[in-house]
Amino acid sequence: MTSFATTSSGTRIAYFESGRPWRPALVLSHSLGSDHRMWAPQIEALKSDYFIIAIDNIGHGKSSVPSGDYSVSDFAEAVIAVADAAELERFHFCGLSVGGIIGLLVAAHHPDRLLSLTVCNSAAKIGSSDLWNQRIEVARTQGMDALVEAVIARWFSAAFAEREPELFEQARATLLATDPNGYAGTCAALRDGDLSDAVASITTPTLVIGGVHDQAAPVEQSRWLHEHIGDSRLVELDAAHLSNLDRAEEFTPALSQFLASTTP
Repeated sequence: MTSFATTSSGTRIAYFESGRPWRPALVLSHSLGSDHRMWAPQIEALKSDYFIIAIDNIGHGKSSVPSGDYSVSDFAEAVIAVADAAELERFHFCGLSVGGIIGLLVAAHHPDRLLSLTVCNSAAKIGSSDLWNQRIEVARTQGMDALVEAVIARWFSAAFAEREPELFEQARATLLATDPNGYAGTCAALRDGDLSDAVASITTPTLVIGGVHDQAAPVEQSRWLHEHIGDSRLVELDAAHLSNLDRAEEFTPALSQFLASTTP
């Protein structure tokens, strides 16, 4: 079932509940060009122990697609709106790529709401302005067909499509189905978002997960986050950008163990 929260600007945010409402809450935020279904392996593994809220980020899935550029603050506000709508006083948060940057800002501005933070395949600043401006131009003028092959080549390691054909095809189809305006608006948030100065203020227990084959958010950036967040742990996986799918058999236990260690 799809539920909706509304931000102060009137943006409707879709979210999806799984698991047991009396268990500790875990909020999941996906990557650019994906949606909440990206987290299917983790939801299946963790739903017995947690109340899971998987968000469709602004401009993606069933959430609203506002016109123009978005900001990281817009996405962080959406997380709090969803948490309030789902009546979550405190919650674990796990985000990948843009979802990770969102988590960094939530932890910096709303530490009282978080039990823990997991930042996957992300950074305080991802990519260059030139990269994001090029993506914005292509998305808005040519659509997602013109982007899909170059983007998905960075998502997974070489053997993934053969190893997990259904997950690969679903990820590709979701990317193709993403609204070009939502994709471009999120690219603008990544272009303009830089949380380098905020990271040192984070006191929430944090797990940083990096992929040694990640071209979009190189593992060196995960190491930087670990070095600058005081209460943090680092896990490096033999994975590309979508490490939760690329190496689910390693990602999910790492996340599960961390959540268990930070649940009151």
